[in-house]
Amino acid sequence: MKLTSLLASLAPQRTTGALPIASPGMTLFCDFDGPIVDVSGRYYSTYRLALARTRRNHRQRGNIIQLTPMSKGQFWHMKQVRIPDQEIALRSGLRGEQIDDFLSQVKEIVNCCPGLLRRDALQPQVPAALKLLKDHDIKPILVTLRCEAQVQAFLKRHRLQNAFAGIYGTQDAHAAYANYTDLKTSLLSQALADHGNPETDWMVGDTEADVIAAQRLGLPAIALSCGIRSQKYLCNLQPTSLQPNLLAVVQGIHNSLDTAA
Repeated sequence: MKLTSLLASLAPQRTTGALPIASPGMTLFCDFDGPIVDVSGRYYSTYRLALARTRRNHRQRGNIIQLTPMSKGQFWHMKQVRIPDQEIALRSGLRGEQIDDFLSQVKEIVNCCPGLLRRDALQPQVPAALKLLKDHDIKPILVTLRCEAQVQAFLKRHRLQNAFAGIYGTQDAHAAYANYTDLKTSLLSQALADHGNPETDWMVGDTEADVIAAQRLGLPAIALSCGIRSQKYLCNLQPTSLQPNLLAVVQGIHNSLDTAA
């Protein structure tokens, strides 16, 4: 299939807010979870495993829990509109200290269990987006709260270890789930100092941490609705532009540069 046909077949057209004018030689700072990786399978599997462990632990104490697990669609919708995990646990049939046990289980396993991490999937549009960036000599750099070793392992597994010009991650396996905005701002600031130009470069991400970090540093904040926050939630953050996925962003860069040429 030709690249132009692949682009047309993969990229949804729903957007909100025009993309900025792209600049030749610009750097595209990009979050990892959401724009590059679909984490919905891992998060849902974590939820179901944490429920099962909580029920087992309480059964051993003589307490029988009647669970009402959500479907993946129901669960992911609640994550996208940022319903707290406590409320998700409550709606799943847990009460009192059972909720605390559940939350502890989630925190322990979500970013640390190898079997769960294997459920992360490459977003289908990413290979085409990376090829288009390479064709335009645009440098993509990952800025992520994920543990850097996990990022490198995922990229190697998908033969993308040479696709990014840099990785700015953490050494904390729990930082990504907590989504620390100040830490994301610090990482983006360092990446910008090392590789970027605030006059030309953009930040792409799917959460409030990404949007707020970009806004703090004076970068265009390009929000993506393919990740863990809904389109409506992201709109309330007032990003520069809201796009469906990374490929839609890169197509915009491609069109902007072609028009300028």
